[in-house]
Amino acid sequence: MDVREFNKRLESLHARFKSDAANLNSHHADNCTRCVNCVFCDSCDRCYRCSYCTKCEHSTNLTHCISCSSSHHLANSVQCSSCTSSAYLYLSSDLTECNYCFGCVGISRKDFYILNEKYSRSDYFKIVKQLVKTLRLPSP
Repeated sequence: MDVREFNKRLESLHARFKSDAANLNSHHADNCTRCVNCVFCDSCDRCYRCSYCTKCEHSTNLTHCISCSSSHHLANSVQCSSCTSSAYLYLSSDLTECNYCFGCVGISRKDFYILNEKYSRSDYFKIVKQLVKTLRLPSP
C-alpha cells in the first residue's frame, strides 16, 4: 500500500465515523452521539461507560455529572474539564483525586477547597450552597 492509498482509506474511515452517530450498547442514551456502554444519559457526545449524565463529552466512567468534558472516573460533578478520579466538583479543571472542590484548577489530592484554598468542611458547604444558588448552577 502506498501513501496515497493509505491516506484515501484513512479519509474514508474518518468520513464513515463522522456520519455514524450510533450509541453502541447504550441504554436510554437520549440525544447522545457516539456514546458506548452508557446508561440513562442525555445530550452527551463520545462518552464511554457513563451513567446518569447530561451534556458531557469526551469522557469515561462518569456518573451523575452535568456538562463535564475530557474527564475520567468522575462522580456528582458540574461543569468540569480534564478531571480524574474525583467527586463532587464544581467549575473545576485539571484536578486529580479531589473531592468537594469548587472553582479549583490544577490541584491534586485535595478535599474541601474553593478557588484552590482549603476550607473547613462546615464552611465549605455553607459557602458552596450560597455560590450554587447565586451562580444558578444545577445540582448533580
